[in-house]
Amino acid sequence: MILGMGTDLCMISRIEQSVERFGDRFLDRVFTPAERTHADRLTGTARMGSYAKRWAAKEACAKALGTGFAEGVRLQDIGVCNSLKGAPELRLSGGAEQALQRLTPPGHEAQLFVSLTDDPPFALAQVIIQSVPPGSSAPIELLANAAKLR
Repeated sequence: MILGMGTDLCMISRIEQSVERFGDRFLDRVFTPAERTHADRLTGTARMGSYAKRWAAKEACAKALGTGFAEGVRLQDIGVCNSLKGAPELRLSGGAEQALQRLTPPGHEAQLFVSLTDDPPFALAQVIIQSVPPGSSAPIELLANAAKLR
């Protein structure tokens, strides 16, 4: 069952301007150490694109949780990391993790899916939160339904 979905579009230049104006103060307030390490390995527009995609993912996740950045959900509570194969993944902590627990029906587990892309001057992220029975490796409901249409 789909519990929430969120999408966010971000101007890469907006993030770049914030970094130029506030520097580490902005980066430390918004991004986790792992996100900073990932982005700071890149240079030029790729670096700012990485930050903008992660910003968009945080916004999209807050929308999918149904809280926005309220009810204890902070930017730092939503982390975007990469799997060993490079796919983006969300790691929630603090207020975001608590919001996810409130959203998830009793006896179920939540699965988070995130997709990131950028095409300057824009960065885009989409987040889907799905509820599944414990131990289930069921594919996302939308994909399963799409397969039935073939």
